[in-house]
Amino acid sequence: MPAYAHIDDLAARAQAALARLESCEICPRRCGVNRLKDERGFCRTGRLARVASFAPHFGEEQPLVGSSGSGTIFFSGCNLACIYCQNYDISQQDHGKEVSADALASMMLQLQDLGCHNINFVTPTHVVPQILEALVLAVEDGLRVPLVYNSSGYDSVQTVQLLEGIFDIYMPDAKYGSDDMAAKYSGASDYTRIMKTAIKEMHRQVGDLMMDEDGVAIRGLIVRHLVLPGDLAGSAEVVRFLSEEISPNTYLNVMAQYRPEYNACRFPELDRRITLKEYNDVVRLAVRAGLTRGLAIL
Repeated sequence: MPAYAHIDDLAARAQAALARLESCEICPRRCGVNRLKDERGFCRTGRLARVASFAPHFGEEQPLVGSSGSGTIFFSGCNLACIYCQNYDISQQDHGKEVSADALASMMLQLQDLGCHNINFVTPTHVVPQILEALVLAVEDGLRVPLVYNSSGYDSVQTVQLLEGIFDIYMPDAKYGSDDMAAKYSGASDYTRIMKTAIKEMHRQVGDLMMDEDGVAIRGLIVRHLVLPGDLAGSAEVVRFLSEEISPNTYLNVMAQYRPEYNACRFPELDRRITLKEYNDVVRLAVRAGLTRGLAIL
């Protein structure tokens, strides 16, 4: 059974989260706008969440995909402003439509009915209250698969604490090991501190990744790290942090799919694909640090 099946205060937590929208402090931006009155802050999202798409996804990490896919729900808007975002039409240009709690709950149930192993909320950071509000309805109607929190890593630890016992699987990015690069390329000068604090709390809640006999994730932490050209992501510090401050058993997906999208062409250092050597160098860093779960040398 998923973790939330044992939570008896889910509705109360949803209401507590919604109350925090009145002077919004859901994410580290702490914009202070009244989203209950549909005011918009950095994420450009008001009272209702906006969804760009939902469907079984077979391109996620194998422990999430299994044989029947991960049930992804892609939210519009974002609390980062990555100039190379590959989903910029969703994250920055806000393609998608507003959905009620009933509609969001229905999406979860449809994905479960399609046989998905989990419900995978993509870019959930700024819509945690709306997710919890819909989850109450979905659970009442029979939702019973694990939930995945698939975020940029720029998450408020107070909000993550509110989710304890609700999410079985956390899958944050560890985008940068340097705040200078985070400020320059994602508009978040405090990213590394926030990310590290959030991932520590996520790991405290769910521990290292556990899988069933079929290799499908049932609980735990998965971390993604996208390799940038010229080591602009500060990969060595990301690897050190995960190995020394989280766990050498952390499931780490070192990602090779960087390509210069959106506004990356304005920065010459980012206006190219990464090389095979750049990718494998990061994988070798991880291996030397004892991080071997999830790795692949190309």
